[in-house]
Amino acid sequence: MARQGYQGIPVFDSHVAARVTGSMPLSCLKSSVIGVDALYYLENLLAAHKEPLLSALGGFPLALETRIVKELREIQSCGAKLHFVFNGLDWGIKDDHFAISIASARQNATAFDIYENDRAKEAIGVFRESGLIPFGPFGPLGIANSGFGALTLETGAPTPAALVPFLKKILHENDIPFIVAPYSSLAQLAYFEKHPSQFIDAVYGPSELFVFGLDKIITKFDLSYTSNDMPDRGSSANLLHFDLDSSFFRWIDRRKCLDELGHISIDVFQNALLLAGSSLLKQFPPLCNSANYPKGYTLRDVVNLIMSNGRSVVRLCSQYSSDPLVQGLKYPDRYKRTMTGIRHHPIITSEGDVEVLDKDLAPDDMHACVGYRLPEELNMYLSRGMLRPGILGALNSGIVHITAPLDGGDSPVYQNLVKTQLQPIRDQTLALLAGSLNFYYKNAQTIRTKFWFEPENGQARSIKSITPFNEELLAKWNVRGDAIVEQRRKLEASTTFRSLSFAICSLADTSFAERTVTAKSKDEEKASLLKTRHEITANAIWRFLQVREYVNEKHHLTTWGKVLQAALLKAGPSKDQEEAAFLAVELLRLGLLNADTMFPNYSGAPVRGSTVDKRNCMLVSRIATLGKLQHYDKGYRGPLSRHLLAYRSIVSVLHFTLRDLLEISLATLFLKGHVDRDRDDWMDLALGLPLYEDHSCALGVVVMSYLDELNWKEDPTDAHTREKQQTTAQGWVPNCDFSGSLADGLQLWDGVYSAVSVAGESVKDKGMWDEVNEWLSQRR
Repeated sequence: MARQGYQGIPVFDSHVAARVTGSMPLSCLKSSVIGVDALYYLENLLAAHKEPLLSALGGFPLALETRIVKELREIQSCGAKLHFVFNGLDWGIKDDHFAISIASARQNATAFDIYENDRAKEAIGVFRESGLIPFGPFGPLGIANSGFGALTLETGAPTPAALVPFLKKILHENDIPFIVAPYSSLAQLAYFEKHPSQFIDAVYGPSELFVFGLDKIITKFDLSYTSNDMPDRGSSANLLHFDLDSSFFRWIDRRKCLDELGHISIDVFQNALLLAGSSLLKQFPPLCNSANYPKGYTLRDVVNLIMSNGRSVVRLCSQYSSDPLVQGLKYPDRYKRTMTGIRHHPIITSEGDVEVLDKDLAPDDMHACVGYRLPEELNMYLSRGMLRPGILGALNSGIVHITAPLDGGDSPVYQNLVKTQLQPIRDQTLALLAGSLNFYYKNAQTIRTKFWFEPENGQARSIKSITPFNEELLAKWNVRGDAIVEQRRKLEASTTFRSLSFAICSLADTSFAERTVTAKSKDEEKASLLKTRHEITANAIWRFLQVREYVNEKHHLTTWGKVLQAALLKAGPSKDQEEAAFLAVELLRLGLLNADTMFPNYSGAPVRGSTVDKRNCMLVSRIATLGKLQHYDKGYRGPLSRHLLAYRSIVSVLHFTLRDLLEISLATLFLKGHVDRDRDDWMDLALGLPLYEDHSCALGVVVMSYLDELNWKEDPTDAHTREKQQTTAQGWVPNCDFSGSLADGLQLWDGVYSAVSVAGESVKDKGMWDEVNEWLSQRR
């Protein structure tokens, strides 16, 4: 059976590809442009180089960026250029939207059980595999085999598709071009390769590309390395250097495949690939009959089935029309819709328009095969990377599937968060976007949300029923660059144009806040529009903060705005620290930043000292979980905590939900005509907004391990004891700056405690916070 989301056609890859694969020197690609399927690249990269404990920590990989940059430079050293293509909205009919995330979470749970029984080496292997269960083409808050553009909320599982934002950032920072397809990256690559202008010379991607009509595909880069005679200083291992002359690439020629399978036609070949099973279409059910295929079926078996029925898939389906699975799946209809979706797939043309392939022959009901078409302007923002596909897919399809997080999401606290507490933010995000679009989205669209823990039930809300934020108030954010620069000079704190700190601290100056009430100019000339990146991102963040009620109608800070200001001023100047402080305040508002027993069935909570010691350690560690570990360019080695991984799931789903609102706050500036659209810095705008990167729970684990072990000492407040414990703790996590990381975690506490002090009665158990602060001050 084909694995859902697997990039490639399994029976082709295992039975045919090995016999027809050719190999050529990498240097043969000199002066060529290679189109790269981004998800296929990530899948192969993770399969070879996945950090073993990534599934136990969540977040983006700690050491993968350097490897990606190095590998891409090596491939390009032959004189070739790379052009990546990412999936956009999902398309087609899918069945089980939750099974894969549940399976991955269960495997993670098994790994933790093994780890907690002191079998660390065995656990590492299981953790490594759990993140390789594929979820299909989606990103954080992206698409996961949901059908017709639907949104599947997956809170940062370390799967290939979850790392799409991570790869986009790396490509952008290294000047490697990419584009996001309207739907399938495979169709977009096929269009590029077959275009008369030949935008690309070859394609690196999965075998599914043959279904889209390609003649040849590159399937692998075999990069060779030679050992240097001079060992690396401080290491017994010799340095490895890339050897271009000994490096090759592997490729498959369709003509050889046709010959290998009995000199069949291209149509039979494409149909056989489809019926064999892949992410495009489930395999033809009779192929799974173990009586007929006791050793499993091969691609030649599929070809024989088609050939024996007059080379007609329709006739083949008719022959097996009484098969319950064929009937249940409505397989003939699925096949026809999938094939139509492939032949007439939406792509971005050389002129930048979105059109279907072979449009003159396309049926009028293409939306039944692929999905409804996004407005052209949104397609453009998607293609350039300014917007992620997630929220666009939800609005377009009316479907949201919220899947299990890495820890399993068994806690009622987490389930209530995703089902109830975050729904108002999702509603506002959808209403804000729909309010900038046409009548259908504003008045006719209904959004249905389903959850992995209640797969048969769901919540349905019409966009029309959502009370949107007052658009007239948001329209009064048109602050110009000169005013922003002047205010920045007045601030003593180290802030940047795009930072949350600047957005909040600038408005603490009431005279400046009143000057930011700026209506959109009635002058339609470009000179009246917001142009520079710092203008656009600053105004987008201010709008976001007003929707989240940190700012009132006069642009003054609300009570929660002052709480956030207190947190930002104490948490530290770095982007990671200020974003962590912001998330902490959001968690305070939700009543989720506390020392309550949220995950009674999970191990990994503090175990040493008195009940009060364990309570205090837990609260400080949860706050540290919001931050980023100062880690070297190596995989993580150190202690783990399923408890803090579960808390990270809470942080992560909140993080992605708020990021969606941020992106739509930016998009509406463009959609409402406040911004000059004649630009090419789309990815810079995306990166300029907060909350782009999702972090692991590693910092929380490190802080908890230190404080918990300290509680075991006779006098944990003794200066010599604390200093010795820090020295010892560095050995627990050898690939990080332990002292610097601990300092970051404790500075985050300072910021949050300052926020709690300002919040007063808005935060419950204020006395407990004072007690924890006093306790921590003696252990720093």
